Amino acid sequence: MAERFRGYLPVVVDVETGGFNPTTDALLEIAVIPLRQDAGGALHPAEQWCEQVQPFPGARLNPASLSLNQIQPDNPLRQAVDEKEALTRIFRPIRQAIRASGCKRAILVGHNAAFDLGFINAAVARTGSKHNPFHPFSTLDTVSLAALMYGQTVLARASRMAGLNWHADQAHGAQYDATQTALLFCHMVNHWQQLSSGTSGLCAARPDISENQHDTLIT
Repeated sequence: MAERFRGYLPVVVDVETGGFNPTTDALLEIAVIPLRQDAGGALHPAEQWCEQVQPFPGARLNPASLSLNQIQPDNPLRQAVDEKEALTRIFRPIRQAIRASGCKRAILVGHNAAFDLGFINAAVARTGSKHNPFHPFSTLDTVSLAALMYGQTVLARASRMAGLNWHADQAHGAQYDATQTALLFCHMVNHWQQLSSGTSGLCAARPDISENQHDTLIT
């Protein structure tokens, strides 16, 4: 693995939040999945870790975001911890996976990865957390890869194009979305030569769809 991505360990991350602004809106949930490489060089999801996070003092909670992710921030059953504790718990197994793989640092893999990294970096800055394992700005984004491979940018559509199961009733939870993103990323990396052969893009993956239909299917 250390030689596959220039010494960086891919770690899939999904966050659920109270909005879109990482400096003002609450971080509510974090799920991470380090990836592993088998003897044949194929990538697979490893163990997942997930933490429920208490909104930081003064954090904004957009009702529209809460309606989408169905998180009730004040629900005691969440057993949420503060941001610093959540980051400590999440970073620890990532650092262990980095050492085990012989890598030097983690690189965040996400669907719209800049969003997830922005919330992680903002929480690190707020809490003064140490030993952040992630590269501060580089990411591997499944949106870009799926657009290249399938002509799709929506996680659900790209997952279906890859032949993965998709359960809409579980979407917009950090654990489920991280799992789907990890499966999609591994599938694309493991099959990129096959997927990119011949005509590129959606027509290669779905010969029944004409070039004229591309614009209506890419969202």
